[in-house]
Amino acid sequence: MKFKIIKHTIILSLIALSACQNNEKQAVVEQEILENGRMIRAAFAAGDLAQIESLHHPDVVKALGYNDVKVGRDAVINGIRETLENYNLEFVENNIENIYIQDDVAIEQTKFSIQGTPKKEGSSFLFKGRTMVTYVRDKNSPSGWVTIREIIQPATE
Repeated sequence: MKFKIIKHTIILSLIALSACQNNEKQAVVEQEILENGRMIRAAFAAGDLAQIESLHHPDVVKALGYNDVKVGRDAVINGIRETLENYNLEFVENNIENIYIQDDVAIEQTKFSIQGTPKKEGSSFLFKGRTMVTYVRDKNSPSGWVTIREIIQPATE
Protein backbone atom coordinates (compact mmCIF):
# COMPACT_ATOMS: atom_id res chain seq x y z
CA MET A 1 0.00 0.00 0.00
CA LYS A 2 2.79 2.45 0.93
CA PHE A 3 4.59 1.53 -2.28
CA LYS A 4 1.48 2.47 -4.33
CA ILE A 5 1.21 5.83 -2.57
CA ILE A 6 4.90 6.55 -3.13
CA LYS A 7 4.63 5.45 -6.78
CA HIS A 8 1.58 7.68 -7.39
CA THR A 9 3.25 10.60 -5.62
CA ILE A 10 6.33 10.27 -7.83
CA ILE A 11 4.22 10.05 -10.99
CA LEU A 12 2.15 13.09 -10.03
CA SER A 13 5.31 15.03 -9.18
CA LEU A 14 6.82 14.21 -12.56
CA ILE A 15 3.63 15.30 -14.34
CA ALA A 16 3.57 18.57 -12.40
CA LEU A 17 7.26 19.19 -13.14
CA SER A 18 6.70 18.53 -16.85
CA ALA A 19 3.74 20.93 -16.91
CA CYS A 20 5.83 23.65 -15.23
CA GLN A 21 8.65 23.16 -17.73
CA ASN A 22 6.17 23.35 -20.64
CA ASN A 23 4.66 26.56 -19.23
CA GLU A 24 8.12 28.09 -18.84
CA LYS A 25 9.08 27.08 -22.40
CA GLN A 26 5.79 28.54 -23.68
CA ALA A 27 6.48 31.83 -21.88
CA VAL A 28 10.02 32.01 -23.34
CA VAL A 29 8.72 31.41 -26.88
CA GLU A 30 5.96 33.99 -26.42
CA GLN A 31 8.59 36.55 -25.40
CA GLU A 32 10.63 35.65 -28.50
CA ILE A 33 7.56 36.20 -30.71
CA LEU A 34 6.81 39.52 -28.98
CA GLU A 35 10.43 40.62 -29.55
CA ASN A 36 10.17 39.57 -33.21
CA GLY A 37 7.08 41.80 -33.53
CA ARG A 38 8.86 44.71 -31.89
CA MET A 39 11.77 44.26 -34.30
CA ILE A 40 9.58 44.19 -37.41
CA ARG A 41 7.58 47.27 -36.35
CA ALA A 42 10.81 49.15 -35.62
CA ALA A 43 12.21 48.10 -39.00
CA PHE A 44 9.11 49.42 -40.78
CA ALA A 45 9.30 52.70 -38.87
CA ALA A 46 12.98 53.06 -39.78
CA GLY A 47 12.47 51.94 -43.39
CA ASP A 48 15.07 49.20 -42.79
CA LEU A 49 14.47 46.77 -45.68
CA ALA A 50 17.43 44.57 -44.73
CA GLN A 51 15.99 44.00 -41.25
CA ILE A 52 12.50 43.38 -42.66
CA GLU A 53 13.97 40.87 -45.12
CA SER A 54 15.86 39.06 -42.34
CA LEU A 55 12.56 38.45 -40.52
CA HIS A 56 10.87 36.76 -43.51
CA HIS A 57 11.38 33.21 -44.79
CA PRO A 58 12.52 32.90 -48.43
CA ASP A 59 9.29 30.99 -49.18
CA VAL A 60 6.97 33.41 -47.37
CA VAL A 61 3.44 33.87 -48.72
CA LYS A 62 1.53 37.01 -47.72
CA ALA A 63 -2.11 37.66 -48.51
CA LEU A 64 -2.30 41.43 -48.16
CA GLY A 65 -5.81 41.58 -49.56
CA TYR A 66 -8.31 39.41 -51.41
CA ASN A 67 -6.61 40.10 -54.75
CA ASP A 68 -3.09 40.82 -53.47
CA VAL A 69 -0.96 37.78 -52.66
CA LYS A 70 2.82 37.99 -52.61
CA VAL A 71 4.72 34.72 -53.04
CA GLY A 72 8.34 34.61 -51.95
CA ARG A 73 10.49 36.98 -49.94
CA ASP A 74 11.64 38.92 -53.01
CA ALA A 75 8.04 39.73 -54.01
CA VAL A 76 7.17 40.73 -50.44
CA ILE A 77 10.24 42.96 -50.09
CA ASN A 78 9.67 44.58 -53.49
CA GLY A 79 6.12 45.49 -52.43
CA ILE A 80 7.34 46.88 -49.12
CA ARG A 81 10.13 48.80 -50.90
CA GLU A 82 7.56 50.55 -53.12
CA THR A 83 5.48 51.52 -50.10
CA LEU A 84 8.46 52.75 -48.07
CA GLU A 85 9.72 54.85 -50.99
CA ASN A 86 6.49 56.84 -50.77
CA TYR A 87 5.41 56.65 -47.12
CA ASN A 88 6.73 56.63 -43.59
CA LEU A 89 4.90 53.91 -41.69
CA GLU A 90 4.24 53.73 -37.98
CA PHE A 91 2.33 51.03 -36.12
CA VAL A 92 0.05 52.99 -33.81
CA GLU A 93 -1.85 49.96 -32.52
CA ASN A 94 -0.70 46.36 -32.07
CA ASN A 95 -3.04 44.35 -29.88
CA ILE A 96 -2.16 40.67 -29.80
CA GLU A 97 -5.29 38.57 -29.45
CA ASN A 98 -3.68 35.15 -29.36
CA ILE A 99 -0.38 33.32 -29.79
CA TYR A 100 -0.47 29.57 -30.45
CA ILE A 101 2.81 27.67 -30.15
CA GLN A 102 3.52 24.13 -31.29
CA ASP A 103 7.15 23.04 -31.34
CA ASP A 104 8.97 25.28 -33.86
CA VAL A 105 5.82 26.94 -35.21
CA ALA A 106 3.99 29.91 -33.72
CA ILE A 107 0.79 31.54 -34.95
CA GLU A 108 -0.05 35.07 -33.84
CA GLN A 109 -3.41 36.80 -34.33
CA THR A 110 -3.29 40.58 -33.86
CA LYS A 111 -5.40 43.69 -34.43
CA PHE A 112 -3.27 46.54 -35.75
CA SER A 113 -3.33 50.09 -37.09
CA ILE A 114 -0.67 51.64 -39.31
CA GLN A 115 -0.32 55.38 -39.82
CA GLY A 116 1.06 56.19 -43.25
CA THR A 117 2.53 59.64 -43.85
CA PRO A 118 3.48 60.64 -47.41
CA LYS A 119 7.14 61.50 -47.90
CA LYS A 120 6.28 64.15 -50.47
CA GLU A 121 2.73 65.38 -50.77
CA GLY A 122 -0.70 63.96 -50.19
CA SER A 123 -2.79 62.92 -47.25
CA SER A 124 -1.89 60.62 -44.41
CA PHE A 125 -3.87 57.44 -43.97
CA LEU A 126 -4.72 55.07 -41.16
CA PHE A 127 -4.93 51.40 -42.15
CA LYS A 128 -6.58 49.12 -39.60
CA GLY A 129 -6.96 45.39 -39.70
CA ARG A 130 -6.33 42.01 -38.22
CA THR A 131 -3.47 39.73 -39.18
CA MET A 132 -2.69 36.09 -38.67
CA VAL A 133 1.04 35.45 -38.94
CA THR A 134 2.66 32.03 -38.93
CA TYR A 135 6.28 31.96 -37.78
CA VAL A 136 8.86 29.20 -37.94
CA ARG A 137 12.17 29.00 -36.14
CA ASP A 138 15.16 30.11 -38.19
CA LYS A 139 18.72 30.29 -36.88
CA ASN A 140 19.58 32.97 -39.46
CA SER A 141 16.95 35.40 -38.19
CA PRO A 142 18.00 38.04 -35.63
CA SER A 143 14.96 37.07 -33.53
CA GLY A 144 15.24 33.32 -34.11
CA TRP A 145 11.89 33.39 -35.97
CA VAL A 146 10.73 34.27 -39.48
CA THR A 147 7.34 34.86 -41.05
CA ILE A 148 6.38 32.02 -43.39
CA ARG A 149 2.67 32.86 -43.91
CA GLU A 150 0.55 35.94 -43.24
CA ILE A 151 -3.04 36.87 -43.95
CA ILE A 152 -4.23 40.44 -43.47
CA GLN A 153 -7.91 41.20 -43.01
CA PRO A 154 -8.65 44.92 -43.45
CA ALA A 155 -11.05 46.43 -40.92
CA THR A 156 -14.55 47.01 -42.25
CA GLU A 157 -15.73 49.47 -39.60
